[in-house]
Amino acid sequence: MIMESALLDVRPGEEEAFLAAFTQARPLIAAQRGFRSLELRRCVDEGRGSRFLLLVEWEQLTDHTEGFRKSPEYARWRELLHHFYDPFPLVEHFSESVV
Repeated sequence: MIMESALLDVRPGEEEAFLAAFTQARPLIAAQRGFRSLELRRCVDEGRGSRFLLLVEWEQLTDHTEGFRKSPEYARWRELLHHFYDPFPLVEHFSESVV
């Protein structure tokens, strides 16, 4: 199992529009081969309400990097969501728990 993580800094004032777009985008990723789960969490620290943490579990790294990112659904995901980010997020992948 692989955990994808991304800190999503949404432009201030666009949080609700981002959440609405994310609702549309979620089924695009959930239908992908190797997709296991998704969490989107909003930062609760003062002054950070426009920051979100995206966590996606995949069976294998290539399910995300080769499968989803090269799919027609990813093009739609990008269209729905990428214009909300400033700066563009760093996406990282992590192995299963080591402890």
